[in-house]
Amino acid sequence: MTIDDVTAVAGEALYLIIKTSAPVLLVSLVIGLIISIFQTVTSIQEQTLTFVPKIICVFLSLIVLGHWMMNGMTEFMTRLWSDFSLYIR
Repeated sequence: MTIDDVTAVAGEALYLIIKTSAPVLLVSLVIGLIISIFQTVTSIQEQTLTFVPKIICVFLSLIVLGHWMMNGMTEFMTRLWSDFSLYIR
C-alpha cells in the first residue's frame, strides 16, 4: 500500500465524516441561531435556554437521518474490508 492509497482512503473517510455530520450540525446551528435571536428580542439572558431545544432537535434529526448516515458509513466500511487484501500488500 502506497502513500497515495493511504491519502485516498483518508480523504474519502474525512469526506464521509463531513457529509454525514453536516446535517446534524446545521440543525444545531439553525436552532441555536433562532433561540439566540429570540433571546435578543425578549431580552432573556439565560445561557442554558438553548440546550434543551438543541438536544431535542439533534435527536430528531438523528432519528430522521440516522438510516442515511448509517448506510453511508456501512458502505464505506464494507468497501474497506472488501479491499483489505489490496491494503496489506
